[in-house]
Amino acid sequence: MKALVFPGQGSQFVGMGKELYDSRKDVKDLMNSANDILGFDILSLMFSGTDEDLKKTEVTQPAIFIHSVAALKAVNGLGAEMVAGHSLGEFSALVANGVLSFDDGLKLVFARAKAMQEACDAHPSSMAAILGLADEKVEEICAKINGIVVPANYNCPGQLVISGETAAVQEACEKMKEAGAKRALLLPVNGAFHSPLMQPAQEKLAAAIESTKFRNATIPVYQNITTTAVSDPEEIKQNLIKQLTGPVKWTQMVRNMIKDGATQFIEVGPGKTLQGLIKKIEAEANVHSAI
Repeated sequence: MKALVFPGQGSQFVGMGKELYDSRKDVKDLMNSANDILGFDILSLMFSGTDEDLKKTEVTQPAIFIHSVAALKAVNGLGAEMVAGHSLGEFSALVANGVLSFDDGLKLVFARAKAMQEACDAHPSSMAAILGLADEKVEEICAKINGIVVPANYNCPGQLVISGETAAVQEACEKMKEAGAKRALLLPVNGAFHSPLMQPAQEKLAAAIESTKFRNATIPVYQNITTTAVSDPEEIKQNLIKQLTGPVKWTQMVRNMIKDGATQFIEVGPGKTLQGLIKKIEAEANVHSAI
């Protein structure tokens, strides 16, 4: 069974989407419509902006979504039987399985990005990558820290990202090193994604999601919160809302997809991050890029 997987924040690069834009008229038309929907020239930032431009959450998230859906259109969907996305990538996955239109998906992604940026600006917070420590040990250490710090991304065995208040994250990093972590590395982000500090953003996103039409899924989506196959539009909505303050359980999702019959994982969007993570979860997995 073919599974399409869609990347999240961090996979952006200057020049992203230019080859896609030049590849076909229908892809170009789709990408041009993004400027009208967003009200600014995001394509110029994607094609010829700076790294700093693309690091801004309000630019990064829509840019990755646009690239991913354009790539999906360029390969005509590939006849997949299941989809999943890492964090932001879940919105691209919902276009792939017919739940969201491109227009509605892009509007939601932009609303999400703005709400997350506002939440970041309101509270000093950060994230850190913990390498070489068991998930259970990371969870145990986070639970003992004074202040808010939680597991945010279960990326693959031995690689977990934590998120929370800056001081609590820094303290947790020291405890992780003492417990034997190979590395505890603060990430260059100004915010605590997938933590309780995203609560204000979650409320804004919930309002936007509730006013958006979600259609019936043509194939199941494996969601970050449940890690299992979901097809019901109302359930998909609630899981998308919960995702902002809850963890991305990528390791568990990939294992469930394999258990349910996935034999091929195709990454649709910029970069190859997810292919690398999937190979670390299951060394024998068949992984490749859509384009």
